[in-house]
Formats: sequence, structure tokens, C-alpha cells
Amino acid sequence: MLPNLLKPTVLSVATVMIAAGLMQSVHAGDDVATRVKALNALLAEQWQYQMKESPEFATMLGDYRYNDKWSDVSLAHVAQQKKDAEGFLKRFEAIDTRGFGEQDRLNQQLMVRQLKDGLKAVDLKLYEMPIDQFGGAHLQLAQFVSAVPLDSTKHYEDYLARLKQVPHLVDQLIDVLRQGEKDRLMPPRFLLEKVIGQCRSIAEPAGEASAFGMSVAKFPDSVPEADRKRLHDAIVKAVDSEVRPAYRKLADFVEKDYAPKGRNEPGLWALPNGAERYRFAVEQMTTTTMDPEAIHQLGLAEVKRIEADQSAIAVKLGYKDLKAMREALKTDPKVHAASRQQIVDLYTKYIKQMQPKLPELFGLLPKTKVEVLPTQEYREKEASAAEYNQGTPDGSRPGRVYVNTGDFKNRSLLTIESTAYHEGVPGHHMQISIAQTLPGLPPFRQQAGYTAYIEGWALYSERLGKEVGFYQDPLNDYGRLSDELLRADRLVLDTGVHFKHWTREQMVDFFREHSSQDEPDIQAETDRYISTPGQALAYKLGQLKILELRERAKKELGDRFDIRAFHDEILNGGALPLDVLDARVTAWITATKAATSVAHAS
Repeated sequence: MLPNLLKPTVLSVATVMIAAGLMQSVHAGDDVATRVKALNALLAEQWQYQMKESPEFATMLGDYRYNDKWSDVSLAHVAQQKKDAEGFLKRFEAIDTRGFGEQDRLNQQLMVRQLKDGLKAVDLKLYEMPIDQFGGAHLQLAQFVSAVPLDSTKHYEDYLARLKQVPHLVDQLIDVLRQGEKDRLMPPRFLLEKVIGQCRSIAEPAGEASAFGMSVAKFPDSVPEADRKRLHDAIVKAVDSEVRPAYRKLADFVEKDYAPKGRNEPGLWALPNGAERYRFAVEQMTTTTMDPEAIHQLGLAEVKRIEADQSAIAVKLGYKDLKAMREALKTDPKVHAASRQQIVDLYTKYIKQMQPKLPELFGLLPKTKVEVLPTQEYREKEASAAEYNQGTPDGSRPGRVYVNTGDFKNRSLLTIESTAYHEGVPGHHMQISIAQTLPGLPPFRQQAGYTAYIEGWALYSERLGKEVGFYQDPLNDYGRLSDELLRADRLVLDTGVHFKHWTREQMVDFFREHSSQDEPDIQAETDRYISTPGQALAYKLGQLKILELRERAKKELGDRFDIRAFHDEILNGGALPLDVLDARVTAWITATKAATSVAHAS
């Protein structure tokens, strides 16, 4: 999971040529090669500007040219980005794609789609609510530190420059929050109250103990001894005199001026144009035009199906029914963690055992390593059970699976195996690592972030563990179903609160009745769905689409179906909207059938 602040804005465009009025249309009269060249040049130009506009994301990708800067999140800059995006959109739409190959045509279509979505997001003023308890800017800044390269004097100096700019960034955020208040675009008050505690928790530790100061506790050998004391003292000073006061200022503002005015209702429907906002969120997160009511009913049907499978396991293990099994497991110490480290060790074990099995399922394999780390303690109360942070394309920084070890005694061990496959391999780490290095794709597609595809693939990957012989313990298979049930619950809960006007209490009651989640996760997950509308829908809808495509391919190809070839076809175009993925796989099925027919004829 990539923090929102670290993602490139979809509005980032090249401004110089636009401002100078130098946009030139590429007409149909030009030959195909000339038009493809113009498209590629425009894509390259847009990507370079995107890196400049999104310094944090550039750092995440190993592009260190802007390592001493933060993104400009000011209201004035948003207005400028909108103008830039409108100009960029005209330039892309002016390129005639007749005669283009599949990938070149898709490059143009996806960029146009991305820019239009970005402009719609600005029109809805989605940027005016940058603070929440789950993925707010205050959390993203602290979490970002782990992605900063600190292996040279120059990189430490860049980091120091960033630390000194945190007060200015916080001032920009406060201005944005004030504008959101004026426009009545406010998160729920009870979630904002959690933000206060998070900000103070980040601000409290001083010097090397701070999340921002840990980097100087021990310098790597690549940093000369002569530079270490100077850098140490300067960074500790910046942490204590710049960063921590800025966080306290933000906490004070949220506590005294902002949170008291937060909205009372948890659902997005309570905001101006709430219904339109939610439909846009659903479209963006699922890349479908499904109606919220249809999603809700699908969720109820999936919950019923999965609980039937769980009931069969419960009876097999000697329990009276599913409810009895759930109650027994709640207090069974054997299925709960004995320590924080046990959770980390189990995730590591399951990821390691899956890696030798990958060649049975894939031709494409990840090149970047993956490591398991505990979630930072300052955010573990509101964080999910696990999440993935991508590494650099060149592998210099590995992919990282952060696992929540907080309140470990109340955390079940049963879903760790399925979640390890989801976050690690063959899930997020594998898919994202492959996408980042796909040859022939422009960077914006190598780094594409379509949630339904990415999360749908990760959920689909949980089932692959069963197909290669894992989940030998029936309790772990029960845990796998519990994880799938969670994603089905999300279809009901997300639409329940944002479309059907459910209260938080209704959400929690449904959650407890139809899940095996631990109480800490139920509370954190409920608040997550409230703060990030639509995102929770992506997992199940994406998984179901991939399963649908797989069944279609098996039916049409028969003996010619190859699971490795199917998986490679899903992965070798990078993350895609689900409708585009459907068309791509359909074309692959047709081409495979045609190739087989030709081979037989010869």
C-alpha cells in the first residue's frame, strides 16, 4: 500500500510549453511512426514533470533529483495544476491513434482517462480533506522516512533540507484544512480526534528517539567519519526545533479549531454532493460503473457463500456450528500471538515457503527482494493488520511488508498465512515488482495504481496458496476464508455507511456477526472504511473479475489453457482498469486459439 501523499498527482503536467502556447496537434495526416514518436515524447515530458511535482514519489522510485523537497500542497498550486492538466489533456487528445499498436493506443487512452479523472477530483475538491486517522498526511510524512536513502553525505544533507521545510508544509496543510472547513468538506469529528493523538505521539519523542531522528543513531560506513557529528547535530536540532513543533502546531489546530467542526455523520452522503462524491469514489476505486446497491447485494451473497464454506470446516473440526467455533477461537490462546516477534516471524516463514512454488504458476518472476517489518508503533492503533510498501525498480531498496504487532495478545494467528501471500508473494510484492520493470511500457504504466486490479490480484493470490498445496492446517484454511469473508464484508459495510446511511454502530454489529476478525481489527477497519470511501470495494470486485477471466479462458481454451501463460498475461501489462483488463485477456484468448489453429493446420 502506497501512502497517498507519496503517489504522483494525476494533474502533474509540463507547464513551460503550455504556458508559452506551444501546444501542437499531431494530425492524422502524419505517418504512424511520427505520431507514435510524438506520443512517446509527450509521455516522457509528462513523467519528468510528474517526478518534479511529486518529489516523495520520485524518492520512492529511486529518482533522487528532488530529494531535498516536498510536494507543494498549497491551494494556489492546486489551481495551477488544474490549468496544467487541462492543457496537457488537450495535447494528448490531439494525437490521432489510428494505426497504433495495442500498447501505444492504450498508453494514450489511459493517460487521457487519468487526466480526466484528476480534473474531476479537483472539481469535487477531494484535496480539501488531507487529514484522517488512517492515511493522513501527518502519518505519511513520518512513514516516508523509511523510504529515504541515507547512504551518503549528500543524501543526509537532502534529508536535513526536507526536515527544515516541514513547518512550511504543515502551514500549507492547515490552509487547505481551513478551506475545507469553509466548503463544509470535513471528516467525521470522532476520526479527527484520533488524529490529535497521533500527531502528539509523533511529536513527543525527541532527537534520535523521534521517527524523524532515528536515522542518525547509527551512520552507514559510506558516510565519512568527518561528516557524522555535523550531520547528527544538525538533524537532531531540526527534529527538535522544526519538525516536533510543527507537529504540535498541527495537533493544536486540529484539537482547538478543526476537529470540533468535523461532521457528525460517518457517511460520505452527509457532505455537499455526497451521492456524487461516493459514485466517483466507487468508479475510481473499482474501475467499474457498478451501482452501490448492486455492490451491496453482491456483498451479502458472497458473505453467505463464504460462511457456508467456513461452517463445513467448523463441523469437520467438531464444533456445533460456525458461531460456536468463532466463540471458542476468541479465547483460545493457541491461535493468538504470544509476542510481537512471533507475528513477524510467521509472516516471514510463509513468504519464504511460497517463493520456491512460484515457477509452477508464473513465467514472470519478481527480481526485487521483500522483507517483513513491524508497523511503526506511533500508528499501529489505527493501522491495518498488514500493508505493503513498494521497493525501488532497481532493487536497491526492497519491498516491505509492514505487519501490525500492537496488542499482540488479541491478534489471531489464523489469517497470517493468507495475508502473507496477499502482501508478499504472489500478491503485492510480486505484481508491483514485475510491473516496475516491464520492458516497453512508459513509467506511468509501470507505476500504475489502479486499486481494483492491485488489490484484486492480491486477494486472488491468497487462493493460489491453496492451489499449490499450502493451508495444510484446517485452521489456516479457515483463516484464508476469514480473510476472503472480510473482503466480502467490505462490500456490505462500505456501501452501507456511504450509500445506505448506516451508523457506525450498525457497521460494527454487522462486522461482529459476520466475521472472525479480532476486536482491534474490527474497530480499526470500520474507521478505515469511513475515512477512505470506496477503497474497500476494490479487493473483492477485482478478485471476482480475475476469477471470471480465468474461468472464461479455461472454458474457451480447454486443453490449451496454461495457468502460467494466463497469469503472465494478467501481469505483463501492468496494473489496468478492470474493463481494459477484460478486453486484454479476451484478445489473448482469441490470439491463443488462432495460433493453435494455425499450428494444427500446418
